[in-house]
Amino acid sequence: MAHTQADLLAIADRTFIKNYRQQPMVLTRGQGSEVWDLEGKRYLDMTAGIAVCCLGHAHPELTARLTEQLGRMVHVSNLYWNDQEILAAEAITSRSFADRVYFCNSGGEANEAALKLVRRYQHVVAGQPERTTIISTNGSFHGRTMATVSITGQAKYREGFGPMFGPVAFVPYGDLEAARAEIAKPGACAMILEPIQAEGGIIVPPAGYLRGLREACDAAGVLLIFDEVQTGTGRTGRWWGHEHDGVTPDVMTLAKGLGGGVPIGAIAVTERAAAGLTTPTGGAVPHASTFGGNPLATAAAAAVLELITRHDLLAAVTKQGEHLAGKLAALVAAQPDKALEARGRGLLRGVAVAGNASQIVGKCRERGLLASLAGANVVRFAPSYLVSTAELDEAVAILSGVLAEAPAS
Repeated sequence: MAHTQADLLAIADRTFIKNYRQQPMVLTRGQGSEVWDLEGKRYLDMTAGIAVCCLGHAHPELTARLTEQLGRMVHVSNLYWNDQEILAAEAITSRSFADRVYFCNSGGEANEAALKLVRRYQHVVAGQPERTTIISTNGSFHGRTMATVSITGQAKYREGFGPMFGPVAFVPYGDLEAARAEIAKPGACAMILEPIQAEGGIIVPPAGYLRGLREACDAAGVLLIFDEVQTGTGRTGRWWGHEHDGVTPDVMTLAKGLGGGVPIGAIAVTERAAAGLTTPTGGAVPHASTFGGNPLATAAAAAVLELITRHDLLAAVTKQGEHLAGKLAALVAAQPDKALEARGRGLLRGVAVAGNASQIVGKCRERGLLASLAGANVVRFAPSYLVSTAELDEAVAILSGVLAEAPAS
């Protein structure tokens, strides 16, 4: 007997730890930028799994590639090489500053690996074990592991989990002088930040900020990590979000869109930084992951990067991102008391709203639009790179209608 949506929601209510706040529907299939729940209701998906399903749902070429890999090999341990992890690593390094890659399973794991790398680099390679302080930014989000939540610059994520990993120094995002002051301290190990603060509210940094950080880190012997979990793999119209600023990090962390929906994470690093996780002759392996480099996940990553290239989707992201930016700017102009500011780059966009943003997102869902929150008051759009102009127009029209009916704040 088939379960109804109500049946499944009741089972979920009694079986899951209630750490999430899922919307009251059960999604069962998707196609492109549309998804359907178990009752057959259609939703326009402007979240794409929170910037994950960059090729949309059920992309035929990605599906075919994954189906082929399922029939060949799903998993083999890191005691051996597999062809897909090698091809995926080459696909990343050939499109980036990086010389070497390490694969894991998520963005949190990628940032955790990056933290271990920079600590060990300073201790073992640079011979400066006193350099232990991680510099992060207020409003940042870097993951949910104990270390990554410790460096996340939003206190609400750390509540009840102390004592935290440390030492960590937080500075205002975009404040170059504050960052320089921390970087110059003798205990500074590395600075980590997002090229655009995503979960913090789609905050684009001021011109010259990332370049200034690069120069300050170089002068002080501090490593620079760019968390590109959300901004990477083409999301901003360039392969990597830092390319807009003409700088490169020592370490870049990746996940989300890299697998097109299949869980995967990675760190991409320079040859110099790679020494931080290099296994010494006869020594213990400094970091590892059972599922890291999994053939299915890395086949997905290699396919995603190849498909973005072959179909010129960076240009599509730029074009559709500009269209979405224009529609959101027009919304702000039309309802300035309720839509306060449009933000973002490429297809990572947001509009700050007055009033209860969570309720606005809920009302959008009721009308068939899936959007998400970023920060306290930003409605985020992170759709598939293949989203159509008509779909973007439909999404903004739904949001506009919801805002028009919202009470004045």
